[in-house]
Amino acid sequence: MSSEPPGLKPEEEGVSLRHAPEPERFLVSDLCAILETYLEPEEIKTIYRAYLVGADAHDGQLRASGEAYIYHPLAVARILAEMHMDADSITAAILHDVIEDTSVEREYISEQFGEDVAMLVDGVSKLTHLKFDSREEAQAANFRKMMLAMASDLRVILVKLADRLHNMRTIGVLRPDKRRRIARETLEIYAPIAQRLGMSAIRRELERLGFEALYPMRYRVLEASVQRVKGQRKELMHKVEGAIVRRLEEYGIQARVHGREKNLWSIYRKMRDKHLSFSEVFDVFALRIVVENKDTCYRVLGAVHTLYKPLPGRFKDYIAIPKANGYQSLHTVLFGPHGIPIEVQIRTVAMDRVAETGIAAHWHYKTGDEHSNAAQRRAHEWLRTVMDLQHNTGNALEFMENVKVDLFPDEVYVFTPLGEIMELPRGATGLDFAYAVHTDIGNSCVAIKIDRHLAPLSTPLQNGQTVEVLTAPNARPKSAWLNYVVTAKARHNIRSFLKNIRRQEAVEQGRLLLENALAQKGYRDPELPETLAAVLEELGYAKPEDLFFDIGTGERLPTVVAARLLTGRETPAGGDSDSPLIIEGAEGMVLNFARCCTPIPGDPIVGTMTAGKGIVIHRAECANVRRISDDGRVLSVEWSPDLDEEFPASIRLVTRNERGVLARIASTISSQGANISGVTISDDDSMASTINMVVEVRNRKHLADILRKLRNIPEVMKLIRALG
Repeated sequence: MSSEPPGLKPEEEGVSLRHAPEPERFLVSDLCAILETYLEPEEIKTIYRAYLVGADAHDGQLRASGEAYIYHPLAVARILAEMHMDADSITAAILHDVIEDTSVEREYISEQFGEDVAMLVDGVSKLTHLKFDSREEAQAANFRKMMLAMASDLRVILVKLADRLHNMRTIGVLRPDKRRRIARETLEIYAPIAQRLGMSAIRRELERLGFEALYPMRYRVLEASVQRVKGQRKELMHKVEGAIVRRLEEYGIQARVHGREKNLWSIYRKMRDKHLSFSEVFDVFALRIVVENKDTCYRVLGAVHTLYKPLPGRFKDYIAIPKANGYQSLHTVLFGPHGIPIEVQIRTVAMDRVAETGIAAHWHYKTGDEHSNAAQRRAHEWLRTVMDLQHNTGNALEFMENVKVDLFPDEVYVFTPLGEIMELPRGATGLDFAYAVHTDIGNSCVAIKIDRHLAPLSTPLQNGQTVEVLTAPNARPKSAWLNYVVTAKARHNIRSFLKNIRRQEAVEQGRLLLENALAQKGYRDPELPETLAAVLEELGYAKPEDLFFDIGTGERLPTVVAARLLTGRETPAGGDSDSPLIIEGAEGMVLNFARCCTPIPGDPIVGTMTAGKGIVIHRAECANVRRISDDGRVLSVEWSPDLDEEFPASIRLVTRNERGVLARIASTISSQGANISGVTISDDDSMASTINMVVEVRNRKHLADILRKLRNIPEVMKLIRALG
């Protein structure tokens, strides 16, 4: 956390948490009493049998608190039972640690309780049999496994969230460093996942417990501040609530009106991110109005707007355009008594249920409810995106970071030219939009139109805009794009494309370098020597392209590989040892022009092989070339006569300090058809200045013409072409 809210100071190490009195022990009989309210007797018997298996497997194991371990799975099962989850989920909750912590095998669970339960338990279990280099790598691999299992069955994450919730409820017994690590993981991963799945009740408790465990002193200061304000505003909130109830009765609307308190973590984040003091946060308290149907929501909105004036720009219709997690509600902010802003949320009973339990509502009410089904669909859509990332990401840490990006809860809604709604994270740019439409659209994007006006690809999008993508068949992603995309999909696809292009260019360049090295040794056959297969095996390459790639990126010297290919072969007399590599274009992924000497067409040049960079082109007189010429990594290269591109050249001028001299220099360069791409000026004394410029030129003759014209300017005292 980089910056802290005003008035909240970092706490000292090792501050302990406050804990409520230990509740009465939750027993299996208590669990069965809850299950009897909604499950069949046979299902409850199966769950009880799972309890017996779990109790036997965990016999003798204790938690950090000293209590028998089986009480933890029972508590996890209780959380799911209170959400009215199905029998398989409750069974898996009771058994969720037996594969990881006991001798019970997955096959046994499958035989006794069915493959669905076995899959759920296995999905929640950690990767205990693999070794990792770091805790971060292990955490990422476990997260990846859980997400894969979750894609097969969403109940995996419900069991895991219940498991994490009970662990957070009992986190106070752990030592401070472990407590902070688990709390940070909860706030960074599990609470956002609960938010993404629409499970607001669990998300709020995870955030509260995580905040208290990670920053106990800040939590206490903020809690005390909220309690003070709560006392001051209690009368005001009662007055507003009573006024709204009376107004709704006048309109003949039946509704449930109640107050809502913003959770402490949300308040803390708002203070931190917007640099506010607590007194500047106005939406600490809000009112929620719950009605029977969607039409009534809009009637209630009109009623409250006739009672109190709405704050302009603060109305949000999440019923017409639901959030990414399926959340639906009308939000408005009213000017309350004494000008105090009051947030009001208006929703139906079904919307309220889904807002609290998210995807769990699907198992709670198996009625085909459109709201719970919508939450399910959106969860599956998000998981499909996550799985696309997984298929194309080899590194578990990179996968975890990509998913974290997609867990940010704030959205922006924009329209396609055909009127379809696209949902993107807050801060998303036109380029993110292009990749959201389709990967190929993003890869070939050249410009965007926002509300029919051209705009840069890096333009952040705002709610309600219409965005159109302009493409070109020969366009391709650039590495600079990574600086202004925020979605995981865009970032991943840009990186993937650049990697593939770099490999293709490196393979092509490597083959040319090897053929050139063979020609220098007198080998003239267009086909590579028959010894290639043996050399590939000797060097450990599966195919020729892998060898060419390493040559192209400078990992292997082409002259050394050529010598191996020709071992035992008589080199023909008079072989052309001076056949140079032709430089046919500007720099790319594996061909770079040295910044130390800025070579341009017409300069005598040489190439150096640099591991990871490929070929670097220098001017022949460059001091850096002389330093590395003894290690055999210098190549013979020359310019292609057909080049029609511009290259940067550095020039240095010493001029008299007179008004307008820089303008005359720039005008002279422009008159010669050249652009200035960089300028730095330093005053030598009160009489003279040194100007360093980078000028884009076609070749050495073009540069000579520019220098000749510049020497005719009276104020120019000295002029040279700089090395870089």
